[in-house]
Amino acid sequence: MRYLATLLIFLFSYSISLAQNKDEQAIRAILKAQESAWNRADLTEFMRGYWESDSMLFMGKKGLTYGYQATLKNYLKAYPDTAHTGHFTSTLVSIKKLSSEYYMVVGSWHLKRSAGDVGGYYSLLFRRIKNQWVIVMDHTS
Repeated sequence: MRYLATLLIFLFSYSISLAQNKDEQAIRAILKAQESAWNRADLTEFMRGYWESDSMLFMGKKGLTYGYQATLKNYLKAYPDTAHTGHFTSTLVSIKKLSSEYYMVVGSWHLKRSAGDVGGYYSLLFRRIKNQWVIVMDHTS
């Protein structure tokens, strides 16, 4: 009986772990796709990781920007060509499950570019909306 209880606990824990891994894998895939899109200077494709909503929030050194379209417009203005987009690398620091609906991602970023290298840190709040993980808040410094 004790063996059966231990086995059931293991299987329950394993199934929870698989669900978390599946969610984390989906989030990592989004981040990888964004990195790839950026390095092709395809900022429209890069934005596919974000929530397409006026409620999406981007926080950067110039303040707050609300909305998917406004954020895309800012990216296109700040990074008009490959001299500015350069080569993007991102290093994940942590991915933390906050609930079944939210994950917090923290990392660092670096752009190697002819217009001058830049980098910093970011925190992203991912939310599952219509069974898809999307970035609903981005704080990049």
